[in-house]
Amino acid sequence: MRKCLPWAAALFIAGMPAHAATQKAVAKFIDINGREAGTATFTGTRHGTLVEIKVTGLNEGPHGVHIHTSGNCDVKTRFTTAGPHFSFEAKPHGFMAPKGMHAGDLPNGYAAHDGTLQAAFLTNAFALGDGKKSIFDKDGASIIISGRADDYASQPDGRSGDRVACGVIVRTVGPASRGKKKKR
Repeated sequence: MRKCLPWAAALFIAGMPAHAATQKAVAKFIDINGREAGTATFTGTRHGTLVEIKVTGLNEGPHGVHIHTSGNCDVKTRFTTAGPHFSFEAKPHGFMAPKGMHAGDLPNGYAAHDGTLQAAFLTNAFALGDGKKSIFDKDGASIIISGRADDYASQPDGRSGDRVACGVIVRTVGPASRGKKKKR
């Protein structure tokens, strides 16, 4: 049986899609005071991108969760430097929008009585590689937690309130960023 294990493990690894094994990212959240507030991990799967979040220090209840267009979480600007919601085309915000939603629109997360929001989402609206659906362009991307629930319809942000936590999304495993030039 021992002799079969390395072979079985090799078969399992060889059978995995390349993107599932090579596309990962992480964001470390900070709150509006610049204190560490949690993490988000992003994992490429054969069915989309798995986003797993754990954030502390929030008010109890629902909170909007969105990917934003810039990898910049400046506390001095209350995270407005993260830009608008991530979108590949000029579409309105929200799951209820008649022509679709922003690629960065994610479902609301819910903070428990102790202020901890723990959630997992699977989305095929964006990817971690370098293809057409990648969130990694020259200025990167960030993930924002809002102070209130996203109503999934109101423009431009679902009336989700102030940005209360932000994390710059950093690729940890995958192809080199398109925004960086190779040294010669």
